Amino acid sequence: MIGLVLAAGAGRRLRPYTDTLPKALVPVDGDTTVLDIALKNFAEVGLTEVAVVVGYRKEAVYARKEALEAKYGVTITLIDNDKAEEWNNAYSLWCAREVLKRGVILANGDTVHPVSVEKTLLAARGQGQKIILALDTVKSLADEEMKVITAEGKGVQRITKLMDPADATGEYIGVTLIEAEAAEELADALKATFERDPDLYYEDGYQELVSRGFTVDVAPIGEVSWVEIDNHDDLAKGREIACQY
Repeated sequence: MIGLVLAAGAGRRLRPYTDTLPKALVPVDGDTTVLDIALKNFAEVGLTEVAVVVGYRKEAVYARKEALEAKYGVTITLIDNDKAEEWNNAYSLWCAREVLKRGVILANGDTVHPVSVEKTLLAARGQGQKIILALDTVKSLADEEMKVITAEGKGVQRITKLMDPADATGEYIGVTLIEAEAAEELADALKATFERDPDLYYEDGYQELVSRGFTVDVAPIGEVSWVEIDNHDDLAKGREIACQY
Protein backbone atom coordinates (compact mmCIF):
# COMPACT_ATOMS: atom_id res chain seq x y z
CA MET A 1 0.00 0.00 0.00
CA ILE A 2 1.19 3.52 -0.83
CA GLY A 3 0.06 7.10 -0.24
CA LEU A 4 -1.83 9.09 -2.88
CA VAL A 5 -2.48 12.84 -2.85
CA LEU A 6 -4.72 14.74 -5.26
CA ALA A 7 -2.90 18.05 -5.71
CA ALA A 8 -3.97 19.19 -9.17
CA GLY A 9 -6.53 21.82 -8.15
CA ALA A 10 -6.20 25.55 -8.74
CA GLY A 11 -7.85 26.80 -5.57
CA ARG A 12 -8.96 30.09 -7.11
CA ARG A 13 -10.68 31.20 -3.90
CA LEU A 14 -7.25 31.25 -2.23
CA ARG A 15 -5.71 33.90 -4.45
CA PRO A 16 -3.20 35.55 -4.32
CA TYR A 17 -1.46 32.47 -2.83
CA THR A 18 -2.64 30.32 -5.70
CA ASP A 19 -1.56 32.74 -8.40
CA THR A 20 1.76 30.89 -8.34
CA LEU A 21 1.07 27.74 -6.29
CA PRO A 22 -1.36 24.83 -6.39
CA LYS A 23 -3.64 24.74 -3.37
CA ALA A 24 -1.70 21.83 -1.84
CA LEU A 25 1.40 24.04 -1.53
CA VAL A 26 -0.22 26.97 0.27
CA PRO A 27 1.55 27.30 3.66
CA VAL A 28 -0.50 26.41 6.75
CA ASP A 29 2.22 26.47 9.45
CA GLY A 30 5.37 28.39 8.66
CA ASP A 31 6.76 26.68 5.56
CA THR A 32 4.56 23.60 6.14
CA THR A 33 1.94 23.02 3.46
CA VAL A 34 -1.04 20.67 3.18
CA LEU A 35 1.15 18.40 1.04
CA ASP A 36 3.77 18.37 3.80
CA ILE A 37 1.16 17.25 6.32
CA ALA A 38 -0.05 14.45 4.05
CA LEU A 39 3.49 13.19 3.44
CA LYS A 40 4.33 13.36 7.15
CA ASN A 41 1.19 11.37 8.00
CA PHE A 42 1.96 8.72 5.38
CA ALA A 43 5.51 8.33 6.61
CA GLU A 44 4.35 8.01 10.22
CA VAL A 45 2.13 5.03 9.36
CA GLY A 46 4.91 3.36 7.35
CA LEU A 47 4.02 4.31 3.77
CA THR A 48 7.33 5.01 2.04
CA GLU A 49 6.01 5.48 -1.49
CA VAL A 50 3.65 8.27 -2.47
CA ALA A 51 2.02 9.27 -5.75
CA VAL A 52 0.88 12.86 -6.22
CA VAL A 53 -1.51 13.88 -8.99
CA VAL A 54 -0.47 17.33 -10.21
CA GLY A 55 -1.92 19.77 -12.73
CA TYR A 56 -2.36 23.48 -11.99
CA ARG A 57 1.06 25.05 -11.31
CA LYS A 58 2.57 21.58 -11.32
CA GLU A 59 6.05 23.01 -11.85
CA ALA A 60 6.01 24.13 -8.20
CA VAL A 61 5.52 20.53 -7.05
CA TYR A 62 8.19 19.25 -9.44
CA ALA A 63 10.60 21.85 -8.05
CA ARG A 64 10.06 20.65 -4.47
CA LYS A 65 9.95 16.92 -5.15
CA GLU A 66 13.50 16.03 -4.12
CA ALA A 67 13.42 18.17 -0.99
CA LEU A 68 10.11 16.62 0.09
CA GLU A 69 11.45 13.12 -0.51
CA ALA A 70 14.49 13.85 1.64
CA LYS A 71 12.49 15.54 4.39
CA TYR A 72 9.94 12.76 4.86
CA GLY A 73 11.91 9.71 3.75
CA VAL A 74 9.50 8.83 0.96
CA THR A 75 9.76 8.25 -2.77
CA ILE A 76 7.39 10.46 -4.74
CA THR A 77 5.94 9.71 -8.17
CA LEU A 78 4.21 12.64 -9.89
CA ILE A 79 1.23 11.94 -12.14
CA ASP A 80 0.18 14.66 -14.58
CA ASN A 81 -3.49 15.56 -14.91
CA ASP A 82 -3.76 17.20 -18.33
CA LYS A 83 -7.27 18.53 -17.66
CA ALA A 84 -6.78 19.92 -14.15
CA GLU A 85 -8.06 23.38 -15.04
CA GLU A 86 -10.96 22.09 -17.15
CA TRP A 87 -12.41 19.06 -15.35
CA ASN A 88 -13.20 18.18 -11.75
CA ASN A 89 -11.45 15.60 -9.59
CA ALA A 90 -13.29 12.45 -10.72
CA TYR A 91 -10.91 12.62 -13.67
CA SER A 92 -7.99 13.50 -11.41
CA LEU A 93 -8.38 10.31 -9.37
CA TRP A 94 -8.87 8.30 -12.57
CA CYS A 95 -5.47 9.57 -13.72
CA ALA A 96 -4.02 7.54 -10.81
CA ARG A 97 -5.80 4.33 -11.85
CA GLU A 98 -2.55 2.34 -12.20
CA VAL A 99 -1.46 3.41 -8.72
CA LEU A 100 -4.80 2.27 -7.27
CA LYS A 101 -3.84 -1.29 -8.19
CA ARG A 102 -1.25 -1.21 -5.39
CA GLY A 103 -3.76 -0.18 -2.76
CA VAL A 104 -3.65 3.40 -1.45
CA ILE A 105 -4.52 5.76 1.29
CA LEU A 106 -5.91 8.71 -0.63
CA ALA A 107 -5.73 12.22 0.84
CA ASN A 108 -7.16 15.30 -0.78
CA GLY A 109 -4.57 18.01 -1.29
CA ASP A 110 -6.68 20.52 0.63
CA THR A 111 -7.48 18.55 3.80
CA VAL A 112 -5.54 19.44 6.95
CA HIS A 113 -5.89 16.48 9.31
CA PRO A 114 -3.87 14.58 11.94
CA VAL A 115 -2.27 11.16 11.43
CA SER A 116 -4.94 9.66 13.68
CA VAL A 117 -7.16 9.58 10.58
CA GLU A 118 -4.76 7.31 8.67
CA LYS A 119 -4.36 5.15 11.78
CA THR A 120 -8.13 4.83 12.11
CA LEU A 121 -8.47 3.71 8.47
CA LEU A 122 -5.67 1.15 8.77
CA ALA A 123 -7.15 -0.23 12.00
CA ALA A 124 -10.51 -0.69 10.26
CA ARG A 125 -9.11 -3.11 7.67
CA GLY A 126 -9.43 -6.86 7.74
CA GLN A 127 -13.14 -7.61 7.46
CA GLY A 128 -13.38 -7.73 3.68
CA GLN A 129 -13.77 -4.01 3.13
CA LYS A 130 -12.49 -2.75 -0.20
CA ILE A 131 -13.01 0.99 0.23
CA ILE A 132 -13.18 2.75 3.61
CA LEU A 133 -14.02 6.44 3.91
CA ALA A 134 -12.91 8.56 6.88
CA LEU A 135 -16.16 9.95 8.28
CA ASP A 136 -16.68 12.79 10.75
CA THR A 137 -19.88 11.98 12.65
CA VAL A 138 -19.35 14.76 15.23
CA LYS A 139 -19.21 18.00 13.24
CA SER A 140 -22.35 20.06 12.61
CA LEU A 141 -23.06 20.09 8.89
CA ALA A 142 -24.16 22.76 6.42
CA ASP A 143 -24.68 22.92 2.65
CA GLU A 144 -21.05 22.88 1.42
CA GLU A 145 -19.91 19.66 3.12
CA MET A 146 -19.58 16.28 1.36
CA LYS A 147 -22.33 14.51 3.28
CA VAL A 148 -22.80 10.76 3.68
CA ILE A 149 -25.76 8.58 4.62
CA THR A 150 -24.92 5.08 5.85
CA ALA A 151 -27.02 2.04 6.74
CA GLU A 152 -26.12 -0.47 9.44
CA GLY A 153 -24.13 -3.32 7.91
CA LYS A 154 -24.50 -1.91 4.39
CA GLY A 155 -22.05 0.99 4.36
CA VAL A 156 -22.58 4.12 2.28
CA GLN A 157 -26.02 4.59 0.78
CA ARG A 158 -25.57 8.11 -0.50
CA ILE A 159 -22.65 10.55 -0.76
CA THR A 160 -23.18 14.08 -2.07
CA LYS A 161 -23.11 17.72 -1.07
CA LEU A 162 -26.69 17.96 -2.32
CA MET A 163 -28.68 16.67 0.63
CA ASP A 164 -30.33 18.02 3.75
CA PRO A 165 -27.63 18.08 6.45
CA ALA A 166 -30.20 16.70 8.90
CA ASP A 167 -30.38 13.48 6.87
CA ALA A 168 -26.62 12.82 6.90
CA THR A 169 -24.76 10.33 9.07
CA GLY A 170 -21.65 12.49 8.81
CA GLU A 171 -19.15 14.22 6.55
CA TYR A 172 -16.54 12.56 4.36
CA ILE A 173 -13.30 14.39 5.17
CA GLY A 174 -11.34 13.66 2.00
CA VAL A 175 -9.27 10.66 3.14
CA THR A 176 -9.97 7.10 1.92
CA LEU A 177 -8.35 3.70 2.20
CA ILE A 178 -8.69 1.89 -1.15
CA GLU A 179 -7.62 -1.75 -1.32
CA ALA A 180 -5.94 -3.01 -4.49
CA GLU A 181 -8.84 -5.32 -5.33
CA ALA A 182 -11.15 -2.30 -5.67
CA ALA A 183 -8.95 -0.57 -8.26
CA GLU A 184 -10.51 -1.77 -11.51
CA GLU A 185 -14.12 -1.31 -10.40
CA LEU A 186 -13.36 2.15 -9.01
CA ALA A 187 -11.52 3.22 -12.16
CA ASP A 188 -14.47 2.09 -14.28
CA ALA A 189 -16.93 3.98 -12.06
CA LEU A 190 -14.79 7.12 -12.21
CA LYS A 191 -14.60 6.93 -16.00
CA ALA A 192 -18.39 6.57 -16.24
CA THR A 193 -18.71 9.54 -13.89
CA PHE A 194 -16.52 12.05 -15.72
CA GLU A 195 -17.81 10.88 -19.10
CA ARG A 196 -21.32 11.68 -17.87
CA ASP A 197 -20.21 15.09 -16.62
CA PRO A 198 -16.57 16.22 -16.33
CA ASP A 199 -17.53 18.63 -13.53
CA LEU A 200 -18.38 15.78 -11.15
CA TYR A 201 -16.37 14.87 -8.06
CA TYR A 202 -14.64 11.54 -7.40
CA GLU A 203 -17.16 11.12 -4.61
CA ASP A 204 -19.73 10.88 -7.39
CA GLY A 205 -17.64 7.92 -8.55
CA TYR A 206 -18.10 6.38 -5.12
CA GLN A 207 -21.85 6.92 -5.52
CA GLU A 208 -21.67 5.24 -8.92
CA LEU A 209 -20.06 2.22 -7.24
CA VAL A 210 -22.77 2.14 -4.57
CA SER A 211 -25.46 2.34 -7.24
CA ARG A 212 -23.86 -0.68 -8.92
CA GLY A 213 -24.12 -2.67 -5.69
CA PHE A 214 -20.53 -2.22 -4.49
CA THR A 215 -20.16 -1.79 -0.72
CA VAL A 216 -18.29 1.34 0.32
CA ASP A 217 -17.57 1.32 4.06
CA VAL A 218 -16.82 4.10 6.53
CA ALA A 219 -14.65 4.52 9.62
CA PRO A 220 -15.71 7.25 12.09
CA ILE A 221 -12.69 9.36 13.06
CA GLY A 222 -14.02 10.58 16.40
CA GLU A 223 -13.64 14.14 17.66
CA VAL A 224 -10.75 15.31 15.48
CA SER A 225 -9.68 18.81 14.46
CA TRP A 226 -9.47 19.00 10.66
CA VAL A 227 -10.50 21.34 7.85
CA GLU A 228 -10.95 21.32 4.09
CA ILE A 229 -9.32 24.49 2.81
CA ASP A 230 -11.42 26.12 0.09
CA ASN A 231 -11.17 29.82 0.99
CA HIS A 232 -9.34 32.28 3.22
CA ASP A 233 -11.54 31.59 6.25
CA ASP A 234 -10.72 27.88 5.91
CA LEU A 235 -7.04 28.74 5.57
CA ALA A 236 -7.13 30.69 8.83
CA LYS A 237 -8.70 27.69 10.54
CA GLY A 238 -6.16 25.36 8.91
CA ARG A 239 -3.35 27.46 10.33
CA GLU A 240 -4.85 27.20 13.82
CA ILE A 241 -5.09 23.44 13.48
CA ALA A 242 -1.84 22.61 11.66
CA CYS A 243 0.39 24.02 14.39
CA GLN A 244 -1.08 21.42 16.79
CA TYR A 245 0.22 18.44 14.81
